[in-house]
Amino acid sequence: MYIQGHNTHKKTFIIAEIGNNHEGDFDLAKKMIQLASESGADAVKFQTFIPEYYVSNIDNNRLDRLRNFKFSFKQFSDLADYAKKNGIIFFSTPFDIDSAMFLNKIQSFFKISSGDNTFYPLVDLISNFGKPIIVSTGIADLKEIDNLYDRIFDFWKIKNIDSDLVLLHCVSSYPVPDEQANISAILELKEKYPKATIGYSDHTLGLDAVSIAVSMGARVIEKHFTIDKNYSDFRDHQISADPREFKKMVKKIRRIETLMGSGKNNPQECEKASGAPMRRSIAAKTRLKAGTKITFENLTWVRPGIGIPPGNEKSIIGRELVNSLEVGQIITLKDFHNK
Repeated sequence: MYIQGHNTHKKTFIIAEIGNNHEGDFDLAKKMIQLASESGADAVKFQTFIPEYYVSNIDNNRLDRLRNFKFSFKQFSDLADYAKKNGIIFFSTPFDIDSAMFLNKIQSFFKISSGDNTFYPLVDLISNFGKPIIVSTGIADLKEIDNLYDRIFDFWKIKNIDSDLVLLHCVSSYPVPDEQANISAILELKEKYPKATIGYSDHTLGLDAVSIAVSMGARVIEKHFTIDKNYSDFRDHQISADPREFKKMVKKIRRIETLMGSGKNNPQECEKASGAPMRRSIAAKTRLKAGTKITFENLTWVRPGIGIPPGNEKSIIGRELVNSLEVGQIITLKDFHNK
């Protein structure tokens, strides 16, 4: 899959999920974009919403917090420009229809959150944009993921849209207990949804889960990002990676990619020089005089592999030596009369 020029089959796409960790501070948001870029992230992700279209008016405390965190559409446009100047991709998750319509003007792909993977009016609208879609699968069971997967691809087929889908294994808890991270579910997603690229959205503490996910084949990684884990009492800071940790995580992912290699079981360049020294040759097990007819009991096999290789014993058994051989001496065809 290609995400704005990034081939996820060749290189894991790493997202720094800033979300609302800027807490409505525009200058902090810009600083976090810069730090995410310096930490090696491929993209930064925000959250775009109109609070009144996102949360019910019965939840006044959450509405007030969202109003404090909210950026204007103009500010998001400016953040997208700032990300471009810093060499990092900008995108944001819409949490309402109007925000999705706006974001379609400034980003080349979309993210649908776990909480909205059954918000079908939003799913259908974003599908209609024809751009790649990343969906977190938190909360959803396999039946709901089946429905989402079929809904998007059936919609694209009807509309003759050729686009890409990413399904991120995700557990929607903050933080996720280790015993419930269930990272091996990535293997099931890979098998069950072959037309989708599979990734991982991490809510565990630390970096181990991400490393395991990449080793299992996750091609897109999303990790929450903060300038300081103790910045405030806002929950997301504590489950996020700070710049130092995020840089360490990126380095781990890139090393894992290198270690994983092509997956094709061929001899590697570094072991070519070891081939002959480590292979075996047929040799004399005891001292053998000229005129001896070779039997299997006369043979042993020694390194290096510069003579007759194992598996070719029948080619010399019963033949008469023209030369005497010492114990362990490699036997060659020159030691016999020509046939």
